Amino acid sequence: MTTQPLNLIQSTEGQALLAQMYGQSQVEEQIARYTKLNATFEEYFGAQEGSKLFSASGRSEIGGNHTDHNHGKVLAGSITLDTIAVAAPTADSVITFYSEGYDKKYVIDLTNLKPNTEDDGTTALIRGMAAGFGEFGYKVGGFQAYLSSNVFSASGVSSSASFEMLICTILNHFYNDGALDVVTLAKIGQYAENHYWNKPSGLLDQMACAYGGLIAIDFENPAQPVIEPVQWDFQQNGYSLVIVNTGGNHADLTEDYAAVPYEMRAVAQALGSEYVREITADAIYANLKKVREAAGDRAVLRALHFLEENNRVDGQVQALRDGRFADFLKLITASGNSSWKWLQNVYQSGAVKEQEIGIALALTENYLQNLGDGACRIHGGGFAGVILTILPNEKVEEYMSWMHDMLDTPIIVVNVRAQGAVCLNALIANAS
Repeated sequence: MTTQPLNLIQSTEGQALLAQMYGQSQVEEQIARYTKLNATFEEYFGAQEGSKLFSASGRSEIGGNHTDHNHGKVLAGSITLDTIAVAAPTADSVITFYSEGYDKKYVIDLTNLKPNTEDDGTTALIRGMAAGFGEFGYKVGGFQAYLSSNVFSASGVSSSASFEMLICTILNHFYNDGALDVVTLAKIGQYAENHYWNKPSGLLDQMACAYGGLIAIDFENPAQPVIEPVQWDFQQNGYSLVIVNTGGNHADLTEDYAAVPYEMRAVAQALGSEYVREITADAIYANLKKVREAAGDRAVLRALHFLEENNRVDGQVQALRDGRFADFLKLITASGNSSWKWLQNVYQSGAVKEQEIGIALALTENYLQNLGDGACRIHGGGFAGVILTILPNEKVEEYMSWMHDMLDTPIIVVNVRAQGAVCLNALIANAS
């Protein structure tokens, strides 16, 4: 069969793949989405024989809030929101692309991969990822692409990591025969963020966007994180994951995010270690006065959150494997409460007028209390952005309508999908 994008997505095999990725009810919508994507690509670059389709999911962090950067544990999943592209390799060393909703033409010369103070965030990330490929011993080359995304930007479902994993997958497929594994792709994304974006991120977002499915990750050894798939379908078991965009934007909150790992590490260092994973709550209690003086009270609370959150992740995973969903929901609620009270990432320090996350959580907690079922929590990095609500399927429309009337912000249902960051052409070829 032909592998040209338009023919691919309209084929029987292509439609079957779209059903796997997005759900059968979304197939027609996704065909239209990819068709428009390909048409716009051809408007900019013309029809190209070597063009292929790519997708990188957003991610939902289910458990393990702010733990990965101190070598902790997380429970996360690739979701049906994604960043997609039509891309074709070029003979030169230039990456050129356009992105839906933006007027700018992005052009990155791969012969100059040094950090450039004139780069905007997108250009800096791509330059950093290309440099990361070289740093890790892999090849890069030019390509042309047109991108589109329905991953909420700057809101906690990892639009930046989704974008990073999309670009890395394009380079991996075109120039490295798909040889890079998910951990390497994630490390390249992290390298770009750390060295070209000045963001001290961990690996959670990139790995959850790239791996696919619901996964438990243990970052005790960040060089070789342990990934374990968790077999659980929320909707088939009667519950939905609902993402509520509270209206706040966390794009300019780098200092708030950076303070979390730094403060946690300050507690560990006060006890002679480097990361909170290496200490215990008992050690904090036994040296409380010393640790408070060295690191500060908020740092102590954040370290205690980490230690309890690690235990909760283990409990969440085991509860799902045992089919004890009521216990799982209790642990999600406990995670949300800990993030609010101990981690303190529901709103910015000193912010009293704008507390969109707190309002959304308060409304949802009251709704769930009256319902007698479900759970909610801050989602992702926090301080602004989105919350996650887990509730019975039959209550989703009622909840979404009620919350939309209150907040007038986007609210969507997401599913965990098996495909993370992928080339659709390769998936179909491998299945044939």
